[in-house]
Amino acid sequence: MKVAVVGATGMVGRMMLKVLEERQFPVDRLFPAASERSAGREVIFRGKPVRVVSVMEAVEAVPDVALFSAGAAVSKEWAPVFAENGTVVIDNSSAWRMEEGIPLVVPEINASVITADTPVIANPNCSTIQMLMAIAPLHREYGIRRLVISTYQSVSGTGVRAVTQLENERRGLSGEMAYPYPIDLNCIPQCDIFLENGYTKEEMKLVNETRKILGDEDIRVTATAVRVPVTAGHSEAVNIEFEREFDLDRVRATLSDTPGVILYDNPAETKYPMPLIAHDRDEVFVGRLRRDFSQEKSLNMWVVADNIRKGAATNAIQIAEYMLSAGLLK
Repeated sequence: MKVAVVGATGMVGRMMLKVLEERQFPVDRLFPAASERSAGREVIFRGKPVRVVSVMEAVEAVPDVALFSAGAAVSKEWAPVFAENGTVVIDNSSAWRMEEGIPLVVPEINASVITADTPVIANPNCSTIQMLMAIAPLHREYGIRRLVISTYQSVSGTGVRAVTQLENERRGLSGEMAYPYPIDLNCIPQCDIFLENGYTKEEMKLVNETRKILGDEDIRVTATAVRVPVTAGHSEAVNIEFEREFDLDRVRATLSDTPGVILYDNPAETKYPMPLIAHDRDEVFVGRLRRDFSQEKSLNMWVVADNIRKGAATNAIQIAEYMLSAGLLK
C-alpha cells in the first residue's frame, strides 16, 4: 500500500508518521509531502530516513490514501487533485468538515457513513473528537438535549509557533508571538478568530460538528474555548442535559465499556483526568462525574485527551484502518 502524508514535517504530520509506525499500518511505500521549501528534507519512518517530496510528486505517485495535515487552504487546493487521481483523502483540516456529502468521522461512533464512493473524509476538530468519544454512548442511551462546554486547550493546538512562544516565555526569552498576549501564567479566552455572533470559530466547530456526527440537529450546544499554558492535551468541562433520566452507576458502566475511553474517576483518592495523564496516549479520559443538582436530568463530566494523537493523527489513521478492514481501500 502506498501512503502519502501531506504536511509531513509539521507537528501533526510527524505524529501521523509515528502512529502509522506504532499501529503497524501496512505502508509499503511512504510519500511524506510538504511545501516546496521543505522538499528534499528527510523524515524518519521505521528507523530509516525518507525524502520529503513536493505535493505534486505525491499526487503523481498515485497513493492509495493521503493523510492531510497541512491547513485548510492546502486541503482545498490539493485534496480534489488527489481524489480525481483515485486516492482516498483523509483530511485533518477544517476545509471539508461541514461540506454536504463529505463524511465527518470518529470511527468508534460513525464509521459506517463512509462508502466506497467517498473520495474525501474529514477528520473532526480535536475538541469535538474527545468530547464525542465520551458523550456519544450516553446520547444513544439517554438522548442529549443540551450541551454546555468549556474547553481548556493546550498551545500545541495552535501549532509549533505557540509551543515556542510558551517555552520562550518560561525561559525569559523574547521571540515570535503566536498569540496577541503572553500565554505563560495566563489564560486567553480566544481559540481561532471571532465570528459575527460573538463566538469564536473553535466554539462553533463544537456546535456544528457535534450535530453532524451525532446526526441530530436538535441538540442545543453552547461553548467557550480557552487557551491555557499547557504544552499538550486538551481538557473540557461538559454539562449534559438529557432527554431521559439517567442512573449514575449505569453511566459509569457505559463509559467503562466504551472502547477508546478510560473512566478515571475517584475524587476520594484525587484521581481525575489531567493532560499529564493523557500525554502520548490514544485514549480519552473521563472523570469528575456528578449530577448537576441545579438542573433535572443533567450530568457534569471532565474530559481530557492528547489533542495531537486522538484529536488529530490517531483518529485519521483509525479511519484508514476502518476503510482497509471494510475493503474500501484497495
